[in-house]
Amino acid sequence: MLKRILPQAKFFAQEVIKQGDTVIDATCGNGHDTHFLAECTGERGKVYSFDIQEQALANARGLCEEKNNIEFILDSHANVDKYIGEATIKAAMFNLGYLPKGNHSITTSHVSTLPAIDKIFNRLEVGGRIVIVVYHGHPAGKTERDCLLDFLSKWPQKDAQVLNYQFINQKNDAPFIICIEKNRHT
Repeated sequence: MLKRILPQAKFFAQEVIKQGDTVIDATCGNGHDTHFLAECTGERGKVYSFDIQEQALANARGLCEEKNNIEFILDSHANVDKYIGEATIKAAMFNLGYLPKGNHSITTSHVSTLPAIDKIFNRLEVGGRIVIVVYHGHPAGKTERDCLLDFLSKWPQKDAQVLNYQFINQKNDAPFIICIEKNRHT
């Protein structure tokens, strides 16, 4: 059977991550992807988990309290380069939109998301992936979606493969995945 969006997003990331890798959860939210990435990378790995809301990081810390390989960062993912040092990144995950059960007026935005993707891609290993779940059922999400698709559709295919995984017969602006896989050093 076809995988639903969130299991497929995890599958895309898990396919390339090995124990000991360095990865990024660019939108920590309630910590589910952070926890998943910590499991994938193991004790020798490193997870950088970003969010701009203290409540999100508090929720994630509670979910991930037994994990010792996570650095929680209260800052925008657009500032990723200030925190990862010289690390090479194997994978990154984004869940665009707003914090579930949080303040829906605080959303991700193309203003920070596009620079974050660009910075992470520049540090991504060849064969590494950026997996983005796009929630576009709200006005800011539609703007971010359009800017993201426009931005990524112009990337040279020699540098990256950019996949759009979505169900086209679902109602209510169903989320979809964009998966970027790096082809060569840029």
